[in-house]
Amino acid sequence: MSWFRHGDPSMPAAVRRAATALAHRLGFDAVRSEEIGIVVLEAATNLHRHADDGAVLLRSVYSGARVAIEVVAVDSGPGISDVAWASTDGNSSRGTLGIGLGGILRLADDADLFSLPGRGVTLALRFRSRAAGDAAWDEVAGLTRPISGETVCGDAYAVRVDEGTTTVMVCDGLGHGPMAARASGVAVQAFEAAPPGRPDAYADHLHRAMNGTRGGALSIAQLDAAGGVVRFCGIGNVSGTILSDGPRRGMVSLPGIAGQHARTRRVFEYDLPAGAMVVLHSDGLTERGRAADAPGLTSHTPLVVAATLLRDAGTRSDDACVVAVRAPRKTG
Repeated sequence: MSWFRHGDPSMPAAVRRAATALAHRLGFDAVRSEEIGIVVLEAATNLHRHADDGAVLLRSVYSGARVAIEVVAVDSGPGISDVAWASTDGNSSRGTLGIGLGGILRLADDADLFSLPGRGVTLALRFRSRAAGDAAWDEVAGLTRPISGETVCGDAYAVRVDEGTTTVMVCDGLGHGPMAARASGVAVQAFEAAPPGRPDAYADHLHRAMNGTRGGALSIAQLDAAGGVVRFCGIGNVSGTILSDGPRRGMVSLPGIAGQHARTRRVFEYDLPAGAMVVLHSDGLTERGRAADAPGLTSHTPLVVAATLLRDAGTRSDDACVVAVRAPRKTG
């Protein structure tokens, strides 16, 4: 995973080189690798030319036999007043390769875009390898970003699905740098290896596993779609929120540091409307990043929701992690 910041004139070319090299390493053929490079260059050039600030994320995604490249471009520029018109093939900005937003969306296997005038653009693209098949966007997505000046992030997240029940964990390792990353890495490994259970059982398991590390804050959310509830257990300065058509609802986290002292662990249960979005994030995001301030955001993919919240609420003075997971919508 690599972040490329706005402001460097060489950024678009650097993103293209990195994307093309990654595609080759993941087994994409020469033609598709070149297409991916062209799309990424066009998106990065538009961001560089028109945005006040922003970044491009390039990462590989693995899930079983599925392999894909994800590209996320976020900016705080003027936004797009008419997304439908701008998405038509042939509309492009001067100085780019000329494929335009329509070409970007067409050449990606999956694409999602969110924009409000004056608020910038969030663009998420996915390029799937042949082994990935026709898998749709995941219903859960997360992003991490290290504090300015660091190359590793002390925040981490993990997701597991047990008999249809999705459980999401976010760990904010104490401090920054490699030691914080080690603490959160231990939490991820312990979470993935733990037997299925309730959020407080996971928290107990992680608390013991993190003993001997710096420790950190934990948030664990478990979506029970059949029961229409989400169960949440938080230790320390972490945040959990339910976003739906109604008012946003925060979830309660208790004081403590996992791996050091966390005397009280309690599960709180909240109603989970069908199609609602559950968001977990570390304190690298402030509370000003409220989805209610961005009308229509929660109708987009979890990746776009997470990226937009990171753009609007993330701080450069701390590691940051945000995960968004959508509750199943009603069918029939």
